[in-house]
Amino acid sequence: MSYHLQKRRGRFGVIIAATAALFLASCAAPTDQAAPPSTSFSPTASAPSTVSPVTVPGLATPSSSSEAPAPSPSPEPTTSAEEPIVEPETVIADTPEPQDTTEPAQPEPQEPAQTEDQQPAASGGGRVVVIDPGHNGANGANPDIINALVDAGFGQTKPCNTTGTATDDGYPEHVFTWGVATRLQSLLQARGFTVVMTRDSDDGVGPCVNKRAAIGNNAGAAAVVSIHGDGDDASARGFYVMTAEQAPAGAAMAAQSDGLAGDMRDALENAGLSASNHLGSAGLWKRNDLAGLNLSTRPTVMIEMGNMRNSADAALMSSSSGQQQMAQGLAAGVGAYLGAG
Repeated sequence: MSYHLQKRRGRFGVIIAATAALFLASCAAPTDQAAPPSTSFSPTASAPSTVSPVTVPGLATPSSSSEAPAPSPSPEPTTSAEEPIVEPETVIADTPEPQDTTEPAQPEPQEPAQTEDQQPAASGGGRVVVIDPGHNGANGANPDIINALVDAGFGQTKPCNTTGTATDDGYPEHVFTWGVATRLQSLLQARGFTVVMTRDSDDGVGPCVNKRAAIGNNAGAAAVVSIHGDGDDASARGFYVMTAEQAPAGAAMAAQSDGLAGDMRDALENAGLSASNHLGSAGLWKRNDLAGLNLSTRPTVMIEMGNMRNSADAALMSSSSGQQQMAQGLAAGVGAYLGAG
């Protein structure tokens, strides 16, 4: 081929190549077309978007921008489906130990132990009071028994017992003393005292006066109250409280008997009864001839509650209300002496 032909072909090729390059360049030139959607979404404060970001499956989550977005107000709580679903954490609760719901057996309540000085004012605390109702219902039918002599203390002797006196209407002393004694027993037991009676009925014989004293001694009595009715001159009226003139158990015990006598005298007067206008002094009388006092080693009193030969005293002593009045006075005296109200 000639040189000129080759040259023309070369130019033609150049033209074609140039034309092709221009065509390709025009195809690649930028236009004002919209940019393709981004796979990341960065909201800004100046242009909040209400369009949910487009998430392309399979693409990794874009890394956070070094410039933090402006804070936006915290949204109100909502249950919208737009909220991300958060898998709840598995919480393993502590399993409580099983509780025993069976109520424990309650112990029986027990009274606290108390000493004599700690007894409450309204309680006898189980202390022993001996009540000695004078005479007995069958004494008169058994003279051989009641007339036998027994020790009366300090070298003396006395008949085992006697029949006792009576009102002019024939109401016997042993019935009167039994009526007052049983009422007194109920009152003292209600106050918490333990009561011991020297006889358990009004149709027996005795016991003898020395045995009556022994009952109080053996019981360790806190107080001994012997109940009688007097058979004095009809003009005499009222009660009197007797204690031992000699001290069978020493001066300290004799002082306790004197204290008991004073409390009994005061309580009987407070109950509406009058001290004797004839025997003793201000309702008190010390005697040296009574076995029940001479042989007792406990705080002991013997009380003539009234004169059964006096019409006014007799009416009171033979009535149920009069016997209750006397029993209440005696109970108050024991309570005052033993600090039990």
